[in-house]
Amino acid sequence: MPSHAATEVGTPVEATKRPRRDRTRSIDELGPHYKWIALSNTTLGMLIATINSSIVLIALPDIFKGIHLNPLQPENTSYLLWMMMGFLVVTAVLVVSFGRLGDMFGRARMYNMGFAVFTVSSVFLAITWFDGSEAAIWLIFWRIVQGVGGAFLMANSSAILTDAFPANQRGLAMGINGVAAIAGSFLGLLIGGLLAPIQWHYIFLVSVPFGVIGTIWAYLKLHDTGTRQHAKMDWWGNITFAVGLVAILVGITYGIQPYGSSNMGWGNPWVLAALIGGLIVLVVFAVIETRVANPLFALGLFKDRSFAFGNLANLMASIGRGGLQFILIIWLQGIWLPQHGYDYSKTPLWAGIYMVPMTIGFLLSAPISGALSDRIGTKWFTTSGLALTAVTFGLLIAIPVDFNYWAFAAILLLNGIAMGLFASPNRAEVMNSLPINARGSGAGMMTTFQNAAMVLSIGLFFSLMIAGLSAHLPSSMYDGLTSNGVSPTAANGVANLPTVGVLFAAFLGYNPIKELLGGHVGNLPQANQDHLFGLDFFPHLISNPFSDGLTAAFTFALICCVIGAIASLFTGSKKALVSTPTESAGAELAAVSGDATMTAPARAVEDAEYYAPLPARTGAAADSLNGRVVLADGAPVGRATVTVTDAMGAQVARTVVGADGDYAIGDLAAGAYTAIATAPGHPPQAASVRVTTGAATHRDFQVGAGHARGGSGLEGVVRDAGGPVSAGVVVTDQSGAVIARAQTAADGVFHLADLQPGTVAVTATATGYQPSSQLVAIGSDAQHLQIELSAIGGVEGHVRTAEGFPLAGATVSAFGADRAVVASVTTDDDGHYRLEGLPDARFTVVADMYEPSAVQVTLIPGERNVADIELGAVGDPAIR
Repeated sequence: MPSHAATEVGTPVEATKRPRRDRTRSIDELGPHYKWIALSNTTLGMLIATINSSIVLIALPDIFKGIHLNPLQPENTSYLLWMMMGFLVVTAVLVVSFGRLGDMFGRARMYNMGFAVFTVSSVFLAITWFDGSEAAIWLIFWRIVQGVGGAFLMANSSAILTDAFPANQRGLAMGINGVAAIAGSFLGLLIGGLLAPIQWHYIFLVSVPFGVIGTIWAYLKLHDTGTRQHAKMDWWGNITFAVGLVAILVGITYGIQPYGSSNMGWGNPWVLAALIGGLIVLVVFAVIETRVANPLFALGLFKDRSFAFGNLANLMASIGRGGLQFILIIWLQGIWLPQHGYDYSKTPLWAGIYMVPMTIGFLLSAPISGALSDRIGTKWFTTSGLALTAVTFGLLIAIPVDFNYWAFAAILLLNGIAMGLFASPNRAEVMNSLPINARGSGAGMMTTFQNAAMVLSIGLFFSLMIAGLSAHLPSSMYDGLTSNGVSPTAANGVANLPTVGVLFAAFLGYNPIKELLGGHVGNLPQANQDHLFGLDFFPHLISNPFSDGLTAAFTFALICCVIGAIASLFTGSKKALVSTPTESAGAELAAVSGDATMTAPARAVEDAEYYAPLPARTGAAADSLNGRVVLADGAPVGRATVTVTDAMGAQVARTVVGADGDYAIGDLAAGAYTAIATAPGHPPQAASVRVTTGAATHRDFQVGAGHARGGSGLEGVVRDAGGPVSAGVVVTDQSGAVIARAQTAADGVFHLADLQPGTVAVTATATGYQPSSQLVAIGSDAQHLQIELSAIGGVEGHVRTAEGFPLAGATVSAFGADRAVVASVTTDDDGHYRLEGLPDARFTVVADMYEPSAVQVTLIPGERNVADIELGAVGDPAIR
């Protein structure tokens, strides 16, 4: 049972600064150009990772010819599948764990490690020197290692950008990064098609110089700017998640292979065991995550509406479009290009070229939608983007298999534009919803959904295509072969071969009839052989059955996109805050503590009615900040904005105040923040606040009347009554968004340049001082500001047992007259605590470790208030 005691409050004591960790810098120290360095490096990383995820697809025919292995033979099919999907499976499994490592040990460090691993694996892939199955195993192994490097890059790039860019520019940054991520998958097709015919080793070698440059550049220039969350690794969570997800993805991979007399392996006991067993293990994983202190999957993040529905929309979009690339390659390589005179050996390259309109559409829309969503919100971009994507799938169903290319190109262009409208705003929406200490794991979760959905989509699209083809392909194949002189026995044998072999042959750019018919045409006239092995026979033979498969696959994709569009409608707003049904023990004590003195801790009263819960404050929720914004006369200020920034001035939350002046911000991670209230036409007010896990923090603001001071570029000095103060300076616009930050030098001087004209709030914060804000009108003339900081009230002391032993880990909280927590800290190893940010008022200070007890205190300004609290265990006479 916890115990509590209390005492009086006074003036601040200088806080001890934590030592700087290696490679950790503030944004202000790194300068205004750092964000562009971070963007360019992470964009290179995402580009090289996604290029390599698809470069193999087009190059597979040349790779297998180069290592002298026929991938269409049943015993080699698994090599083909793992060469295609191994990279995606590994990244899907590892990105969350690697994002978590980034949160714990530094995102820049983990990202740089990923670049190095990726580069080394590219070297070993390029130097493959042997043949056959050994070479295939070698390539698959190093592709998996390359996937490990890619997972490090993917998991931490979004988090690095979110740390580096202010909220009002993240959409643009995510848009550019997203362009690299998705455009890379299309560029890989082109690069693979160009290099593989020359020498297949080049498709891996081309990554090496970029990897070396990126690794050195990241090591020298990238720094950790976010909050590290040092915690124990969730090993059981990592293991169960990896085992469960690998089992499901491997089950999907083998589910599209033939089994017995079936065209697919979904009835294979091993596939069923992998799928069902994987689901069971993932359920165990979910249970584990609710019971460990530092979970791999922070399931609490899904309480945030934007995070939950943003990820659902991303999942549906990835499932809907994940297999599209494969289907389009088969459509072009196996049917359309041969019909239009392209030799099978050249179809891989031309398939990549003819899919360029999709890349162009994405390149055009993704950066624009990202930048515009910063200004007008993300919801309508994501919703309209997926709705338009669904329309393009309908159009792909409507056009004939032997289409007019310009109609096909227009649909692909529209599809790329639609995906661009969705991708950047969706990523920005999800990343903006994350607390600063969970950005790495949150980005990893998002990428896991995306990559796992890609593998799932490929399996589902292939299955639907095979199901559609199986209905009519055998009879079409038999009729077509026998009508051209092939014996019924040979034709029946070929017609009843697994349908997946036809798909794989078309996907690899082989002539399927030549591969499948083999030596059964030796006795046929040359004219018949030429017709069977020519460019017209197979495309016309497969067109009608293929149309059935396309309709099934694209209908499924259309439905997924519609679901994703609906999910996007629910993003863009915080979840509703619910009233807390009962108060914490500390709040109860604050309500009943009476007038006991500091030197005589109040006795623990065991009467049930003495501990009766009191009604919660309206709108208050655990882990929230709430209060009112009013004028000097107490009138509420509607349309005001409350912005919450962290210790480095980065915006972590923002909300618009209601017409009644009330505001509430939920799901803040425990820690110290600066809250800034801004309202058009009124000088702002700022305050230090501390959020405690499981408690509602209350802070009211009073904005005054007055006029903004004029200025252009801003410079000035931050000082207190005794001289200059080293402080952080944050500039927010009228909407409350952080648009600039600076750190003063030892002399208190700061400089801010390149500010756009308009009215802004300039807020200075420093440890041990009450934040101070000024309203400034940015105009044509330079402006010099002097910001005065006042020392804030506080109380410090030690929490000890009756025998004098320090109590580490005790929670000490200050409750206001309305029974809301205004400050809370945990004692260190010596039992020491310090509560800061307390205005001149009457408080109840509660120490929580054993049996509850508390006293009321009054802040005495101008004095150093020390309150040592003595606690005893339940039944200890010291607290009676």
